[in-house]
Amino acid sequence: MANSSSLANRLYRGEANINIVGRRKMWFTIAGVLVLIAIGSFFIRTFHLGIEFAGGSEFSVPAQVAGKTITQDAVYDAVRTAVHAVEPNAQVNAAQQVGAGAEANFKVRSAALTATEMSDVKQAIATDLGVAESDISDQQVSSAWGGAVINKALLGLAIFLVLVTAYLVVSFEWRMAAAALASLVLDLLITAGVYSLVGFEVTPYTVIGFLTILGYALYDVVVVFDKVRENTRGITAGSTRTYAEATNLAVNQTLMRSLNTGLVALLPVGGVLFIGAGLLGAGTLKDLGLVLFVGMGVGVISSIVFAAPVLSYLKDQEPKIKSHNARVLARRAQRSDDVAAGGERTRSGNRTASDEVPAFAGGTTPRPGARPVAKRQGGGAGNRPGGKRR
Repeated sequence: MANSSSLANRLYRGEANINIVGRRKMWFTIAGVLVLIAIGSFFIRTFHLGIEFAGGSEFSVPAQVAGKTITQDAVYDAVRTAVHAVEPNAQVNAAQQVGAGAEANFKVRSAALTATEMSDVKQAIATDLGVAESDISDQQVSSAWGGAVINKALLGLAIFLVLVTAYLVVSFEWRMAAAALASLVLDLLITAGVYSLVGFEVTPYTVIGFLTILGYALYDVVVVFDKVRENTRGITAGSTRTYAEATNLAVNQTLMRSLNTGLVALLPVGGVLFIGAGLLGAGTLKDLGLVLFVGMGVGVISSIVFAAPVLSYLKDQEPKIKSHNARVLARRAQRSDDVAAGGERTRSGNRTASDEVPAFAGGTTPRPGARPVAKRQGGGAGNRPGGKRR
């Protein structure tokens, strides 16, 4: 407990000195393995496109008919039973309420059905819920709507990346921009890989979640890079640290801030995912909650163990930084040699005769436990006095 408390205090003060950048090969290997797993999932498990992207049928049932109130669960059960009666393997989404009061109605979307199947489904729903068939409306949802959403999302992503790159190049430098973009790409690939492995539907909420995590991940990277810039300003003018060591110091100084920010951001998102979608059954929130939870978590971790090491690697390839690192390491090695040589000279100079000659060789000091050599005064055996006994 004492050790953990001490570590927490050092983390808060930025003095933990955890070697993160120095282990960049390990982080790159882990990131490469995760990316390969994600890409493999894209091809093997693919994505389950929602009705908005794959197209389908939609049924709308009024919540109140002739003074009779119909619940959301009753509508979903009726539509699901009717759809499965004509298409057993058809996907049926949860019922969503639109509007309130007398104008409220429930919309349920399913896989694409033919006109005959949709007519049969309407008739079965009307019989099950006890409403007139004319009160139930239906329509076909085209996949073109989802395609339009995807195109606009990709356009928005491209504009976002261009603006972010320009900002980072102007505010920092192109190597920091490259490292930040590499971190963003890693966040997207890992989050999409988790989404593919879990098998959730890709809905418009999923797209919104992906666009949201980009901004969050970039914010955390900028905070770390700003500290790196502060620590490395004028580093080639005689600093005793290499660029990687100065970068690692910046990561340690911002480590606790990144962890606290990430934890505060993940708590409400985790509540939406695990409590709202998991326990309370708000299924429409689970796709958004999963994207945000995984994306924000990966964004915090990647800004610490991936973005900074990538930046350090790119800077180490710069000739000016490369020569500076070599000079620092050579100076450090020379100093170590001087310390070692100085220690050897110190030991030789302090050596005395007692160090060269055995402690008791030829001396007059008696060895411990040796019999006294001098003749006893006053005679007599042992230590007894020589006088006559009385």
